[in-house]
Amino acid sequence: MACHITLSVTSLNVSSNANSQDPSVSHKLQTCNSTKEIKKNQSLIIKISSVQHPRQLLYTKIISLCSSPIPSKEFSYVHSLFSQIQDIDINLFNSLMRCLLSSKCKENALLALLMHVEMMCKGLVLDKYTYPLVLNACVQLRELRHGRLVHSHVIKTGFALDLYVMNNLIRLYGVCGCVGSVRKVFDRSPERDLVSWTTLIQGYVDNGYLKEGVELFFEMIEDGLRADERMMVVVISSCAKLEDLRLGQKLHKYVQSHKLNFDVFIGNALMDMYLKCGETDIALNVFREMPTRNVISWNTLISGLAQRREFKQALNAFNEMQDQGVKPDKNTLVGVLNSCSNLGALEVGKWVHTYIDRNQIQVAGYVGNALVDMYAKCGSMDDALRVFGSMNSKDVYSYTSVIVGLATHGKARIALNFFYKMLEIGIQPNGVTFVGVLTACSHGGLIEEGHKLFADMWRVHKLKPQIEHYGCMVDLLSRAGLTDEAVEFVKNMPIEPDASIWGSVLAACRIQGRVELAEHVTEKLVNIESEKDGTYILMSNTYASVSKWRDALKVRRAMKRQKIKKVPGCSLIELDGVVSEFKKGDKAHPRSKDIYAMVEQLTLHSIGTETFSNGSEPLIV
Repeated sequence: MACHITLSVTSLNVSSNANSQDPSVSHKLQTCNSTKEIKKNQSLIIKISSVQHPRQLLYTKIISLCSSPIPSKEFSYVHSLFSQIQDIDINLFNSLMRCLLSSKCKENALLALLMHVEMMCKGLVLDKYTYPLVLNACVQLRELRHGRLVHSHVIKTGFALDLYVMNNLIRLYGVCGCVGSVRKVFDRSPERDLVSWTTLIQGYVDNGYLKEGVELFFEMIEDGLRADERMMVVVISSCAKLEDLRLGQKLHKYVQSHKLNFDVFIGNALMDMYLKCGETDIALNVFREMPTRNVISWNTLISGLAQRREFKQALNAFNEMQDQGVKPDKNTLVGVLNSCSNLGALEVGKWVHTYIDRNQIQVAGYVGNALVDMYAKCGSMDDALRVFGSMNSKDVYSYTSVIVGLATHGKARIALNFFYKMLEIGIQPNGVTFVGVLTACSHGGLIEEGHKLFADMWRVHKLKPQIEHYGCMVDLLSRAGLTDEAVEFVKNMPIEPDASIWGSVLAACRIQGRVELAEHVTEKLVNIESEKDGTYILMSNTYASVSKWRDALKVRRAMKRQKIKKVPGCSLIELDGVVSEFKKGDKAHPRSKDIYAMVEQLTLHSIGTETFSNGSEPLIV
């Protein structure tokens, strides 16, 4: 948008001669739409007229152009034009600053600060409109040092009494991470309004002081101010990050009792807060009650359900979004692909991939990574590698998804080749990458390479091994039959082993029939998680593997006595894009009668065609 500005002419006596306003010059300037075109005509302007009007028109045109980002190659030229202005007054300066900052461009903001320095050197006296503009430039550039200089001038010139100036100072310190200075400026401000409180709370929240930010909100309420919708979004979002349901519900009641506008922003914030706090049903109710929704509303719902591991509900929400004609964006697609990955919903994932191609969405960044991860987890490694190969830019997450996928599917050597290729091109691995690498070594029986890579985590890459990495190493040794080495490794761990680590050792004991060691490990596991069924099942199976049936029965009775039930197995199947879940004894499926009837027929058929060990003919039922 062009800025129309009247320049102040105070020092030159403009001649009334007809030549003073050459219409050809005016026309040429008015048709200029870039600094390049102005540069072509500048010499002509100065040459044919020495009076003020053509220059005035030139500067007005420059101001108009400054409302959009200045190309970096034209930066010096535009700066030189500003430096030539001799008769600038404060109104013109403020107009120039306002145009520069409206573009939200860093180059323009830098030019604004350079102008500020030059005008100060020329002795220009700034007013209450100038300081907020200069502070805005500091905010855009995160320029704390210049901002502190401005702050000192504000105090010297008496503008520390101006509310608008002080609010902008609070914002500057908040953006630059100086929470202590934020509070000091707020406390020393002689006057405060809702903007002051909102800027203060935003400063705390943006710098990670979430609880303190919410506490300041209630302090403001006690001070007699009424919050608006913008402030409510800030504090509700803070409760979401804190996962503090009690505070979140309190804020929800405030919105209702004060009859604030239940707009899409408050609705999205409330839904996000309830989902992060585990209240899925309430979040769905908020979603249904929202008078208007946007794509962010749907994204919040889909990603929130996925984070709560409600993957089927997330896909149902996506289907509903499609039915209502809402166009998904990249964030929607990533949330849906994440749900597909965890459900094994390959057909839905392929539909999303087709949608991405049809809408010419670039398969790169987090969209490409989500596609690779989805195909890998759904067992389609060929498709995962095809997508990976088509990505123009790859990062650590792209490589990690491929490495983990290959490791899970037993392609140990190929997974390690991808890892070494990643290092070769200069991409640094992260903790998840090493989980994939060590898993590959475990599944491939690569003991020496696994030890070396585990040591390289800290020695080469400065990544401190976490419990999951130690678990991979124990699994590596246990799978290789090196149970004693695995136990020794656990004893020397610098962190306390968890149930998964001891579980790997116990599983190895069952395979090798190491009953005494299994009993010792079982004691450890029972102390860690006495209510889980896995420990008892493994121990019972260990006794059974060496024909100690009485001991196996004792373990089963102990489970029954302590009311520990075996968690039923679960399987998922996708048919025509619909994922169905089955558990032992489950009759929740709408076609469960037909399913059980078919199972019974298959069982009878299997029995009927069994060949007995005595060589008799198969019994046909």
